[in-house]
Amino acid sequence: MCRIGSIKSKVPIQPSTALRLMLPQQEGHDNSGFAMVMQDLYGIFSNYKDKPLLSLACTQRGAQLVEEYMDAHNFVQLAEWIPIPDKRPGLDIQAMPYYIFRNYDYPEGAEKMTQEQKENLLLDTRLALRKLLEEAGEGFVYSFWPDVLTLKEIGDPRDIATYFHLWDDNGCLAAKSIVAQCRQNTNYDIVRYAAHPFFLQGYTLCANGENTFYTKNKEFQKSLHRGYIGFESDSQCFLNTLHYVHHELKWPLTYYKHVITPLPFEEIEQREDKDVLTAIRQSLANLEINGPNTVIGVLPDNRMITCCDSKKLRPVVIGRTDDMLAISSEVCGINEIMPDRDQTKDIYPNEREIIVIDNELEVQRWKQ
Repeated sequence: MCRIGSIKSKVPIQPSTALRLMLPQQEGHDNSGFAMVMQDLYGIFSNYKDKPLLSLACTQRGAQLVEEYMDAHNFVQLAEWIPIPDKRPGLDIQAMPYYIFRNYDYPEGAEKMTQEQKENLLLDTRLALRKLLEEAGEGFVYSFWPDVLTLKEIGDPRDIATYFHLWDDNGCLAAKSIVAQCRQNTNYDIVRYAAHPFFLQGYTLCANGENTFYTKNKEFQKSLHRGYIGFESDSQCFLNTLHYVHHELKWPLTYYKHVITPLPFEEIEQREDKDVLTAIRQSLANLEINGPNTVIGVLPDNRMITCCDSKKLRPVVIGRTDDMLAISSEVCGINEIMPDRDQTKDIYPNEREIIVIDNELEVQRWKQ
């Protein structure tokens, strides 16, 4: 079973709250994985929300390589959280020796940089660290961005939560937005980078489904941006396209849906904006996806989005309480975290919609 989802609230959410949504219904062991991206952080990182936070899993040598690189490039360490794991016998987890979550101040002179220059600096630093650790075989770098923490691991999701004390409401970690996925009982090995969700320059995204256009997406995206690398999962294509449409082209968010699941040409001809939509289909056809997909993501401004396509048989669902809103790729996920919610208020997005949730938990439904 594969279940993805996200939670957004008006008050910080403890990780243990979010994990209840994602846990599989059956026990499982082989080839399982868990990952989450927390945004709008509180707890231990409350005083450093404007400073980039590095998330990595590594060996002792990997940690030394990272420290040497950051020192050489004038990043100053400010704060860190190194979780003390629960190593009780019998936990199914392929643990790395060290997990480091560390805030840095920008190098001297960064105050003169534009926002775009800072974003490029953080991206180039993460790419350099990823290459450094990959070539040495000493670890994994997941994100380097202000107010973002990324954790990925292999093993049984319940045991991973135990290992990192994510069930404990100890105040160390809290966030207003969490995107997570559990994957279980798959027929292939899961590597840490492939665990959903994925992160790039403030954009988080995970998808539930498949994409038969993966190869053409991937080959085209490689030519578009230096940050579109790796491709451990076809779902990274969804993230890269969101980043490209919204961040690089600076198009309104509504056009994301027109790129990944465009309208038929005969419908486009009936639209007032047919020239724009036709140009999208002609120029960005290689970014179209094909498969039964649910997409869930978070933008740099912490808005949350979701959409699906016509082939998704188990529809994405949005549920809410007074102070929390959750999106799940399946209704059983909502039932886990919000069993007492008013189900008459649940939202099932149409295949032609993109749903946007702002920081006040207001829901907008944009028709394609």
